[in-house]
Amino acid sequence: MTHQDRWFSSPTQVYWACKALIDGRVISHKTEIREVKGWRLGAIIHLLRSKYHWPIDVEYRGSEYIAHYRLRPGTDATRLNYPPSAKTLADGGDT
Repeated sequence: MTHQDRWFSSPTQVYWACKALIDGRVISHKTEIREVKGWRLGAIIHLLRSKYHWPIDVEYRGSEYIAHYRLRPGTDATRLNYPPSAKTLADGGDT
């Protein structure tokens, strides 16, 4: 299966979203498309919130009501439960 054949979020996209959030960035679908050519940010955020219990806030902006996500201020990134593709971030890798 090639990368283009996937109908789910690739490990690279999940890692990117986790890293961006713990780095304190505010990310949107447009950011994901531009930086990792992804298109599943909403699904990744849902996974992080529901399965891994990440405290992610959302703000809808503009006339198009675009979702912008950020990790809730004050969150201790060392206490988060990480998905398998982002486990290295739990140890402070690549931060």
